[in-house]
Amino acid sequence: MNALAIFGGTFDPIHLGHLCVAWEASELLDAEVRIMPSGTPPHRPPPIASAAQRLAMLQVALRDQSRLTLDARELQRSGPSYTVDTMIELRVEQGERPIVLLLGADAFAGLPDWHGWRQLFELAHIGVLSRPGEQLQLPAELQEAISSRRVSDPAALSTQPAGKVIELAVTAMEISATRIRELIAAGREPRYQLPAGLFDDAGLLLPYRR
Repeated sequence: MNALAIFGGTFDPIHLGHLCVAWEASELLDAEVRIMPSGTPPHRPPPIASAAQRLAMLQVALRDQSRLTLDARELQRSGPSYTVDTMIELRVEQGERPIVLLLGADAFAGLPDWHGWRQLFELAHIGVLSRPGEQLQLPAELQEAISSRRVSDPAALSTQPAGKVIELAVTAMEISATRIRELIAAGREPRYQLPAGLFDDAGLLLPYRR
């Protein structure tokens, strides 16, 4: 049974850096990757674009391919959007299918600040998206929690539904959603940082224009 991988974020807006690492993770894991926009993220300011606007951008960005799919459940949930709640839902739906939660290296290092973070290991594997050769700097609490969970072979994730941690070396693209929003607000067009389809409909990027 091939794994299901989850790649979450505000995607405000979705950009080519997001899509590149999600695609490479899908190839490395031989997995379906679901792009999952967060509703109300508890650890950061609310997105500039509304849920409906971010959803529209994602639908355009994911056209004409089948490896990356869209899961909008967190946009439909009221209150803070906690990852552990989503993983509980997915585990009920997917049964014993391996699930991999994809996290950037910085997000992974901050995992002990997440609500219910220890329960995540019971619900999913964790794939840490890092630059080739990057050395993760992790707090002692997290190092202890994952010391017996690390694996290097993606095939090891197929032997059980959850509980392992693997580093996935992916291409680093220095693209910032914050910088993209600044450029659009200044009247510029960050065409080679965003999916081309976002420029075909003038309304899609309207939330970021002044």
